[in-house]
Amino acid sequence: MLSTAAPDTGRMDRTRSLSPRLRRLRQWRPSRPLGWTLAALGIAILLLVLFFDWNWFKGPLERAVGSATGREFRIGGDLDVDLGRTITVSADQLTLSNAEWSKEPRMGAAERVEIDIAAWPLLALRLRMKEIRAVRTDIWLETNPDGEGGNWEFGDDHSDPDEDPRWRLERLWIDDGRLRFTNASERTDIDLALASIEGGDRSTAPVAVKGNGHWRGAAFRMEGQAASPLELADTDTPYRIDLDARAGRTRASATGTLTNPFRFQTFDLQMKLAGADLEELYPLLGLALPASPPYALDGRLRRNGDVWRYEGFKGTVGDSDLSGDVKVDVSGERPLFVAQLLSRKLDLDDLAGFLGAPPATGAGETANAEQEAEAARRAASPRLLPDKPYDLAKLNAMDADVRWRAQKIQSPTLPMIEDMDAHLVAQAGRVRLQPLDFGVAGGEVRADITMDARRAPIDTVARIGVRGVDLPKLLAKAELAQGAVGRIGGDISLRGRGNSVAAILGSADGDVALGMGRGRVSNLVMELAGIDIAEALKFLLTDDRQVPVRCAFADFGVEEGLMTSRALAFDTTDTIIVGEGTINLQDESLDLLLRPRPKDRSILTLRSPLRVGGSFKDPSFRPDMKALGLRGAIALALGSITPPAALLATFETGPGENADCGGKYAR
Repeated sequence: MLSTAAPDTGRMDRTRSLSPRLRRLRQWRPSRPLGWTLAALGIAILLLVLFFDWNWFKGPLERAVGSATGREFRIGGDLDVDLGRTITVSADQLTLSNAEWSKEPRMGAAERVEIDIAAWPLLALRLRMKEIRAVRTDIWLETNPDGEGGNWEFGDDHSDPDEDPRWRLERLWIDDGRLRFTNASERTDIDLALASIEGGDRSTAPVAVKGNGHWRGAAFRMEGQAASPLELADTDTPYRIDLDARAGRTRASATGTLTNPFRFQTFDLQMKLAGADLEELYPLLGLALPASPPYALDGRLRRNGDVWRYEGFKGTVGDSDLSGDVKVDVSGERPLFVAQLLSRKLDLDDLAGFLGAPPATGAGETANAEQEAEAARRAASPRLLPDKPYDLAKLNAMDADVRWRAQKIQSPTLPMIEDMDAHLVAQAGRVRLQPLDFGVAGGEVRADITMDARRAPIDTVARIGVRGVDLPKLLAKAELAQGAVGRIGGDISLRGRGNSVAAILGSADGDVALGMGRGRVSNLVMELAGIDIAEALKFLLTDDRQVPVRCAFADFGVEEGLMTSRALAFDTTDTIIVGEGTINLQDESLDLLLRPRPKDRSILTLRSPLRVGGSFKDPSFRPDMKALGLRGAIALALGSITPPAALLATFETGPGENADCGGKYAR
């Protein structure tokens, strides 16, 4: 029995409610020939997409890039496009020509570039590049010969900085890249290998950097990391670097940021600087610093336009600590070097470079190989005064204003030197040390030195004042000085011409006067000076005692480097010593005759004059045998002993107490 289903009255009602046109459209079916036609069209579109030769667009694309940059752009290989929600455009053998003023024809080249582009923003005429992958790129950046701008500037940019840009690049990945930078006016060229580093956020992937080149003509090499080159496009955003560089024996490690790196006008870096000699910074930075032993410094290096600052640095130079702040202003005709320096402990021989001498090279001393060789040469030389000439070009290369304080000075050979305060001012080849103060044996040696290096030979004027130098501290290492009392003062005024310390002193004219007022010395010293054998043996076998000193003075006139005595005496209640002779600063020879006259009576008193000869480096002391047994040979012993009037004010036995030495010799 057949059953009949009930009709779907709801569906029938909906069908009847449609308009006749819509009912006809719903009921239409394509004919068989038309269906085949539509299928063929779809297949054709698919084949067109799959097999279309995108190289047809190379010409329009080259013209578009050329119009935007003002440079010729070429795609020497294939151009291909993969369509989808992300469109990938790839091209091979790309080149971009250089600026018209450049001698290098190409600014950039790449073996292959792939660009991922978001599809939907294209409908709004905006280009959003998700990533650019560049393989074996070679980019050449160089500054304009006039020093303004570089080949990375493409025509005039009339875009509104507040307007949302119509293109954006999010990521840049470099595979086996090369970046070269040239600044001919600064004699600087850099050749770097770049490669993006895997790991972390790919959008901000840094690049490994390794290469070499020349900085101000000096060869160097470097390696480290830098931020993505994509960030170089924003010249207002600091570009982060972490690099180590070496130029010869000079090493630098810099961590921080550069703003507009290719102009190199603004940066803020933590800089570690180390090397064998501060003098080697001259070709690198143009700073005419004196020779020094090996150094290592760490501080904050900043630049803002023409002003460089190395702030809060600390470190060592040789065996001395050094800290402070340095500012270099390069806006003028010559760089201006301004520094405030502090050493809590200064090894005195580390200052030898100021005099043209090497630092000490014994056990525990710090020096470089050249300084060790120079010290060995000087040790074999019979001369003592430094003869290394100053470099006049360097003395004229920069101006300076430097204050250097040393709280404590270490010197095994000169332990009496305690501290230092030096102020150096250099301007247009004229160098002045005022003051150059040393605390010496409880007193002070204050110097005012001027060097005019505007032409050779250097004209040097030195005025040195000695005040309140304590005798026992001065002779702290001499056992016979124990218990001695007395203070030394005097003045030295010299003027010489020469390009080294030895040449300046060897040509000097002036005066040298030193003296001591009332005090005490060891009796044994005086007996030995008078060669009183019996008295000396007595004090050697028993206890020494102190003998009052009436005064002591040495007054020399200096002409053409020859110091000739005008007055020379040492007067105590026990012995008087008067002398005469010369000290030759030119050949460093000594020729002094000291005539002792003991004031007591002894059967073994030889009363022989003492001849001081030899050289500064190897002095000799011997009795004058020809004068043995001669009585009354001391010409000034029975007369008046009067020091130069200028010395009287420097004699003192205590604060505010001056002493003369003008009385008659008393038997």
